[in-house]
Amino acid sequence: MNMERSELLAGIDPTALTNLVEGRHGDPFAILGPHPLHDVTVVRAFLPGAQGVEILSTGNGAASAKMHVVHEAGVFAAAVDSGKQYRLRITWPGDEQETEDPYSFGLLLGDLDLHLIGQGTHYNLGRTLGAQAMDVEGVSGVRFAVWAPNARRVSVVGDFNAWDGRRHPMRLRPQAGVWELFVPRLGPGDRYKFEIVDTSGAVLAQKADPVARASEAAPATASIVASSLPFRWTDDAWMKQGADARSGETAISVYEVHPGSWLRIAEEDNRSLGWVELSQRLVPYVEKLGFTHIELMPIMEYPFGGSWGYQPLGLFAPTGRYGTPEDFAHFIDRCHAAGIGVILDWVPAHFPTDVWGLARFDGTALYEHEDPREGFHKDWNTLIYNLGRNEVKGFLIASALEWLEHFHIDALRVDAVASMLYRDYSRNAGEWIPNKDGGRENLESVEFFKHLNSIIHQRCTHAFTVAEESTAWPGVTETVENGGLGFDFKWNMGWMNDTLHYMEEEPIHRKYHHGMMTFGMVYAYTERFMLTLSHDEVVHGKGSLVGKMPGDDWQKLASLRAYFGFMWAHPGKKLIFMGDEIGQKSEWNHDGSIHWHLLDQPGHAGLQRLVGDLNRLYAAEPALTYGDIHPDGFEWVIGDDAENSVLGFLRKSADGEGLILAISNMTPLPRTGYRAGVPRHGRWTVIMNSDAAAYGGSNLGNVEAASEPQTSHGRDHSIVLTLPPLSTIYLKWMSE
Repeated sequence: MNMERSELLAGIDPTALTNLVEGRHGDPFAILGPHPLHDVTVVRAFLPGAQGVEILSTGNGAASAKMHVVHEAGVFAAAVDSGKQYRLRITWPGDEQETEDPYSFGLLLGDLDLHLIGQGTHYNLGRTLGAQAMDVEGVSGVRFAVWAPNARRVSVVGDFNAWDGRRHPMRLRPQAGVWELFVPRLGPGDRYKFEIVDTSGAVLAQKADPVARASEAAPATASIVASSLPFRWTDDAWMKQGADARSGETAISVYEVHPGSWLRIAEEDNRSLGWVELSQRLVPYVEKLGFTHIELMPIMEYPFGGSWGYQPLGLFAPTGRYGTPEDFAHFIDRCHAAGIGVILDWVPAHFPTDVWGLARFDGTALYEHEDPREGFHKDWNTLIYNLGRNEVKGFLIASALEWLEHFHIDALRVDAVASMLYRDYSRNAGEWIPNKDGGRENLESVEFFKHLNSIIHQRCTHAFTVAEESTAWPGVTETVENGGLGFDFKWNMGWMNDTLHYMEEEPIHRKYHHGMMTFGMVYAYTERFMLTLSHDEVVHGKGSLVGKMPGDDWQKLASLRAYFGFMWAHPGKKLIFMGDEIGQKSEWNHDGSIHWHLLDQPGHAGLQRLVGDLNRLYAAEPALTYGDIHPDGFEWVIGDDAENSVLGFLRKSADGEGLILAISNMTPLPRTGYRAGVPRHGRWTVIMNSDAAAYGGSNLGNVEAASEPQTSHGRDHSIVLTLPPLSTIYLKWMSE
């Protein structure tokens, strides 16, 4: 049916039409799509560059109306019978496209979704905002939604519309500040971004989707529509028993990994392994060495490789560097099949300033603080999340749950907690704003951590959380109900700094620093600690772990073996960084690979064998785990022999029947006839000697010692030992 141009534009303000074609109109549905007019329906479409458009009846596919150009910029319109469904046949230069009209669909997100988003309590944002492949009214396509409350106009752009922000402007749902649009005939694998016009009318740099579940591999920056099909998991049994780790009663021994530099393929341009290859090579390696968990440095999408992932911008998407989200899920599934949990480093503290990311997302400080005294990390040149805003808190908590629930991750290690807890963190006087009470504590962060941990513990019974917190903030691992932050474990940075300082001293000087090895027990049970020798200790000119040890090559390896023996016997869960287990000589290089060739040398292969044996002992001996969180599971035996640099302590099982005596000799002098007090008469058998020949040692020391009724170290019985040089030995009480 033919209608005049004025009739096809009836009710349309000319200024609104101009704003539409210039990409400044914030309500495209007011003009585009089907609109009733008397007894017909007027359909309008804005298709800049199109040579012609026809409306097709969905019944038989026949052309029912030719659309007329009603604005030279590419606005087409036609009248059709009311109530009929239709498609558009668009003729482009050299191509023809047939599709449903995005502006023929009604409201997409429900009122409850919008209410929860505004409250900051929508914990399934990864399946609500962003790009969701789905059917709407029987039509296959992608529903796009993005939070940008202060934008004048938001469009979705991609290959499907030549990245032209005029083509697919979105509808604003004002109650939540969310923009939405269903684009038919798109699907998983399609690239997209959002183009935003701010309140002043300026077109911002096109933005990646904050909740994209897949992204292009860096340096490309587009978001990718992810599959909505669930991954076929095979780890049901594993997920049901995961709460054991949270309890703190079981062994937790963590192998920290940077996936891109664990092993590179030199013959293929030094490329990194992908997730599928890592499942085939890393998982069996970690299983063989007896670690209970792999901790992955941040794998959320991040722009700059040199940040190692600690400046992420895609908190819902596994980085495209190592494969697809399905590949990542496959890796997790294979870890669980091998009995290995997976911990992810997760960064809610800050984000980088890249213009295509979260920074001034809709032209305003949306995710960050406006005032740089609250919102800018000068140390890292990053922006700080505004945790006083409900939507931002909800965004971060939903990210955490995305990994725990949808990717079956076993734990999150929260990075840079101290920087979040203190408003004056790394700031001079006048560079920070006190809290409402005039103090330096960040009350919004405190509330955030409590809420985060409460939600995780409620919804993810298999999972636990770990805080990287470097100060003496009280109650980091206390329950929220008792006033704590609610984390399950805390990295013990003080223990790491003290003991590494001690081990770096020449053995002849260690006696002057003896307290550094014993001080950790003064506060060992104030929190639930994890002892960590992380990547931070082998970068930025710090050298390698074995390189910190003094002496020649033999003494360096012996000292590291003794140190590992001391660490595995000391209360607290364990973590070391990849390469430490083989005594890598140079510090870590994220562009390189672990120096696997060192395993051709007996000393380095022996160190690796020791780590595996320590892990297996730790898991097998209740006496080595109970005291991790229970004070009655530990007792000093030799804590004051600074002159000889000897340390000794007991680890006990819950019932008191399991007893292991760990003794370290931190000098290169063997000590014969060394008498140590024991709490029980009987045979004490050596179950681990870091100086054993199998580990590259001198093979000195006892195999067994029988107690004598002679007082020593305040005990009625004692044993006489030969302490090997630079060693730690474990002796287990066997019988009366």
